[in-house]
Amino acid sequence: MPSFGSPNDKPVAIRQERRSDVAAREGLLDAAFGPGRLAKTSERLREGRKPARGLAFVARRGSHLVGTLRLWPIVTGTGHACLLLGPLAVAEEARCLGIGAALMRQALQRAQRLGHRAVILVGDAAYYDRFGFSAAQTGAFRMPGPYQRDRLLACELVPGALRGAGGLIAAASRPPSRLSGLVDRIAGSQAPLGQPA
Repeated sequence: MPSFGSPNDKPVAIRQERRSDVAAREGLLDAAFGPGRLAKTSERLREGRKPARGLAFVARRGSHLVGTLRLWPIVTGTGHACLLLGPLAVAEEARCLGIGAALMRQALQRAQRLGHRAVILVGDAAYYDRFGFSAAQTGAFRMPGPYQRDRLLACELVPGALRGAGGLIAAASRPPSRLSGLVDRIAGSQAPLGQPA
């Protein structure tokens, strides 16, 4: 679990997201993006789905969750498998500490180690440029709803990964069924079947 911070301040630790982080993560996202965050086009690619395995991160400062970043499996209209990055959020009181950049580096390094080839996001090019994102390779892509074309950015983790890619971006997997959600809850409850959780 990487950590950083000045000796006079509480250190910031980045780790995999846990179930116990969900309420704090959702509160942070609500504070960072407001009530309209669930209406964004990127949310259509995330709703009802789970992030890519091993690619959901939080930053904690002491006992407080101060940052979140998740990556989601998507596919282009031409069949290129990619990840959708976002949302990235940092608590207002913890901004300018490098938490967002640390989350980005951790997520991109882990995605590359796990064999993913490219990452797409909708965001501010001036911020994401330092991580290798640009609109140079996204001109042939379309999102499933309204978006600003100049904010659709991509980063190849493997050179040439997006060569010939284009078309409508879609979620790579179907939302889980109600039954699979129930099975996941039972499996994660730690209580034996037939016992109250």
